Amino acid sequence: MKIALIGAGRIGKVHALSISQHPDAILSAVADFHTPAAEALAAEHGTRVLSADAIFADGDIDAVLIASSTPTHADYLEQAARAGKAILCEKPIALDLARTRDALQVLEANPVTCALGFNRRHDPQFAALKQALVEGRIGDLETLTIISRDPSPPPAEYVGISGGIFRDMTIHDFDMARWLLDEPITHVHAEGSCLIDPAIGEAGDVDTAMVTLTTASGRLCHISNSRRACYGYDQRIEAFGSAGMLQTQNESETRLRFTGEPGQVEEKPKWFFLERYAEAYSREIGDFVDAWKQGHTPLAGAIDGLEALRLAEAAERSLKEGRRIALDDIH
Repeated sequence: MKIALIGAGRIGKVHALSISQHPDAILSAVADFHTPAAEALAAEHGTRVLSADAIFADGDIDAVLIASSTPTHADYLEQAARAGKAILCEKPIALDLARTRDALQVLEANPVTCALGFNRRHDPQFAALKQALVEGRIGDLETLTIISRDPSPPPAEYVGISGGIFRDMTIHDFDMARWLLDEPITHVHAEGSCLIDPAIGEAGDVDTAMVTLTTASGRLCHISNSRRACYGYDQRIEAFGSAGMLQTQNESETRLRFTGEPGQVEEKPKWFFLERYAEAYSREIGDFVDAWKQGHTPLAGAIDGLEALRLAEAAERSLKEGRRIALDDIH
């Protein structure tokens, strides 16, 4: 599978490595508005630099991986679909529902393999938890708790263009909730505060949030977010059911624990998402290649992006209005 990469920034570098390491994938070209970045990444992986337009026009390229800035995602996705390229697009497709729906209409008119970058579905621990739920290991799932805390807050100037904590950060947790709960979510209630960096509040966002999701059968999911965890990237999930409980743990470099007279000491969690989810990014490329070759649906697709964004919109409305929001009211 010949894959062209659009975006040579931090996440683009991760994807370039994953493509280069996959036995059935070739990094065919790199594009970026910042030409020196594209040239450096292309040289690192022994490939060429092309413009985005040249990538879409190249009949030898099978697929496009969109890892550029968020405002460009929808336009590139539509161009790739119209060119008949398979697509792996980083989240979100767009920051608003109307633009996202427009992109999905283009995909419907130009059916191609389209995966969305909800990489956490590919994490080995989370995938094992999902499989255990499917197998009924804890009986009927009743409550789900998702903890997601970044090691340090982003710059305030980033907050202003990110779409806010629910679209930028919690959206991954919304996707995990949908995937693990596996039934329609009907209501969303969000609370938030600015406890870490006043500049984030001045930019109109919060840096600490809690969200409760309710499903059609009454299952509950609690999501706890913070923009700062001094000990590293805190990524844990607990699923509680009628016959037991499942828990995923933070990843450290060796997962070694010391026990002695002073007590028990473990390593800190891996620092941030690039380290924590390195294996997930690799597996994501594998799933994308397999979906294209075998003609099946990727593990996460464009509709998952739309539904996670609906939850983010509901959470934002709940926070602003101070009330529980029915998801049916988010169109």
